[in-house]
Amino acid sequence: MTETSAQNFLDKTLGHLRGAWRGIAGGLSGDGELILGPALPDSDLDRLREQMRACLEGRGGEVSARARAASLGRAYIGLSAEGRARFLTVLASDFGVDHADVQAGAQAVVSAADEGSLLRAERQLRNALQPPRVRLLTQFNALPEGVKFLVDLRAELLPLALENSALKGLEADLKDLLIQWFDVGFLELRRIKWDSPASLLERLIAYEAVHAIESWDDLKNRLDSDRRCFAFFHPRMPDEPLIFVEVALVSGMTGNIHALLDEDAPVIDPESADTAIFYSISNAQKGLAGISFGNFLIKRVVDELSKEFKGLKTFATLSPIPGFRDWLDGRFAEGELKFLTAGERKALKSAGLAGGSKGGLKNALESGLWDETPDLAAALSGPLMRLGVRYIADEKRGDGRALDPVAHFHLTNGARVERLNWMADTSDKGMSQSAGMMVNYRYKLDEIDGNHEAYSGKGEVRVSSAIRNLAK
Repeated sequence: MTETSAQNFLDKTLGHLRGAWRGIAGGLSGDGELILGPALPDSDLDRLREQMRACLEGRGGEVSARARAASLGRAYIGLSAEGRARFLTVLASDFGVDHADVQAGAQAVVSAADEGSLLRAERQLRNALQPPRVRLLTQFNALPEGVKFLVDLRAELLPLALENSALKGLEADLKDLLIQWFDVGFLELRRIKWDSPASLLERLIAYEAVHAIESWDDLKNRLDSDRRCFAFFHPRMPDEPLIFVEVALVSGMTGNIHALLDEDAPVIDPESADTAIFYSISNAQKGLAGISFGNFLIKRVVDELSKEFKGLKTFATLSPIPGFRDWLDGRFAEGELKFLTAGERKALKSAGLAGGSKGGLKNALESGLWDETPDLAAALSGPLMRLGVRYIADEKRGDGRALDPVAHFHLTNGARVERLNWMADTSDKGMSQSAGMMVNYRYKLDEIDGNHEAYSGKGEVRVSSAIRNLAK
């Protein structure tokens, strides 16, 4: 999903919410609904603050409070990008924690003379530490599709918070709320089929983030009888997938995404399949970034498939390696002699490119044509596969996590690195990100807990014997 299409889909959803809240906001008395200029000019700021204070004070009872929250939400949706940034800055700056109250509460805790006064002081401190903006955000929860509004609001807030330190606290407060509301215990696992509602299928196309769905025929192929698609849903967002996984039921471990998605390939009897390949996992809601459901989703889907198909023995992914080329480009400063064996330098020279520290591998990759030249592609396969294993299994961040985000995700979930696949994704995206390679991470059910503990506790990456041989 491109940034433009994602924003268009977000704007469409927010526009729907604005219409849905019109009737609720229309119940206000007095001056009526809050109307703000698109860019939120200075002349409107006092009216905005007054509306926010009125929401917090609950003037007029519960019905009026809902109407004010709906009016506030409608006003936000009607603003331009500049106006929304100013709106969020007012909410963050004017309705944050009162530091004087926090200091007074802390002093009361320190000075408490008995258990009763200590309990009162602790309660006072807890209240002081909760910024009013949290209570205001919570009011949207009571509105129809209010949870979806807050999820989308955080999607807009995330990039703004990177540039505006005043918004970081607001973003963290909203994330904490969403973590509470989106506990995995509240989520429902549902299978998405070709006869699912058209609006849900449209969302599937829009939210697919790994391998773009090119057409309705492409989507139909991914939902055929030898395919499965599962998604998590929240009861307050019943028509919006939170995260979904696409699965192919096959014989043997698949190592090529084009073969897997070939619309002309014969449909197999799923009862004959011995392997489930998880080939795409997409987070559907940008506003839930950093709130993980993927590990629970995979485990639930493995359980569902195991119950439905008794012949399934292997569960594995066919995953991209999104950071490989960027990492490799950063390593070329070390000189290619450290990457290549004498035989590989000779093979590159025979294919038309000189080996050594200033040629060969780097020049071949930058040419953009190496995959169309069989001799050159064959000469590059050895060093690139070896470097791919090094990147996935050995390269770490400062905190010990795998450098590659997809590797970190699956290793955290207890998978092992099973197989690296050459020329597995020759799309423009696959070539630019990972030199066409993809990796199978295997979920071997009796090893998941041990693999998870080894990686999470010691940073140890479990790999198959085939991967160990490639690394030599």
